[in-house]
Amino acid sequence: MTFRPFPDVTIVEVGPRDGLQNEKRIVPTEEKLALIELLKGARLPRLEITAFVSPKWVPQMADHEEILRRTPAADGLIRSVLVPNERGALAAIAIGVEELAIFTSASETFAEKNINCSIAESLERFEPVAALAREHGIRLRGYVSCTVECPYEGPIRPQAATGVANALADLGCVEISLADTIGRATPESVDAMLSAVKASLTAEKLACHFHDTFGHALDNVDVALGHGIRVFDSAISGLGGCPYAPGAAGNLSTLPLVKHLEEKGFSTGIDIERLLQAEEFAAGLRQGNTEIQAGDGRRVSG
Repeated sequence: MTFRPFPDVTIVEVGPRDGLQNEKRIVPTEEKLALIELLKGARLPRLEITAFVSPKWVPQMADHEEILRRTPAADGLIRSVLVPNERGALAAIAIGVEELAIFTSASETFAEKNINCSIAESLERFEPVAALAREHGIRLRGYVSCTVECPYEGPIRPQAATGVANALADLGCVEISLADTIGRATPESVDAMLSAVKASLTAEKLACHFHDTFGHALDNVDVALGHGIRVFDSAISGLGGCPYAPGAAGNLSTLPLVKHLEEKGFSTGIDIERLLQAEEFAAGLRQGNTEIQAGDGRRVSG
């Protein structure tokens, strides 16, 4: 698989994990793998493919080991998996992975409801994960939820997002994704948050993760571009939302994001025609009316 080198903007496709984790229908493993293959075919260079979390809490990700095993390494592809603790990290590393992703929040209440601990406790929990990433030469990515607004606490001070982002950088995260978890961010609030975070961290170390719940996502992308951000998370067909964030349905959709960026003159290295195929397939996952390629070439319903 060959990717166009050095795009102006990098898309981190989170559909297979963040997009599917909250779907009511348990998406079969074969359908997840088919989606991943379509995304690879569209030349997306970074895929968040699964989460090594307890099936008790996120049953949609119960097949995480099989998904990782059956998504082989490829030149130019970074496979990322979300891990909540050292145990998850060890399991992912044993199979082989290019990136571990850890996650916390700028909101104490959201952290308690989402990961059952305080922000400080979450950072302490991630110390052994960071040590494992360093030991094995694996990228470590950090997520900060609720950087602008929390469903429980309301608006979040930019200084709170800054403090957590700095803590993740100190742990060794090579990239920190700043998330508008419930889609309430406006260009003004994104500008204030990024201005605060960039006082201590460079734009090259940051990514943005917007939800389009209220239709502001692409406007917020433009603000982030103005701040020098060149990495954005998105989910094919707008899949996803957080189960612990009421009203958060709707990650920024990959296809509109790519079109928006390229209309503004930024290259992404993504094959639009192949991305359209992935879009159509992903849209069918919710209804269970997908069609996938069998090993012998037959088309079978999913």
